[in-house]
Amino acid sequence: MGKPDTRSIDREIQKVTRKLEAVRRGEMWPLTSSERRAVIGALAGGSYRVLRGKSTTRAENRLDSVATSAETRLTAEITALHMERQRILREHAAAKAAKKASRWW
Repeated sequence: MGKPDTRSIDREIQKVTRKLEAVRRGEMWPLTSSERRAVIGALAGGSYRVLRGKSTTRAENRLDSVATSAETRLTAEITALHMERQRILREHAAAKAAKKASRWW
């Protein structure tokens, strides 16, 4: 028996990790469409309040909450992918042990 095939899951883990790093840097590309709409709405509302000379606290809080929710979503996705990878490795090890145990000598 060869090694278990985890290349596709490893690629997905790397992709989601890059997305998480981009969200932490404040980039927009890894966000979902609803998250993008929320960011753009908060930016528009905040810029309007800046023009009026008022506080932008609410808009800043919205931006922070969107970033936090995106980080949470991506972290959960990474965790799920790691769990799937572990499941594949466990199944491979069990199959390998069963094959060894079934030998007749």
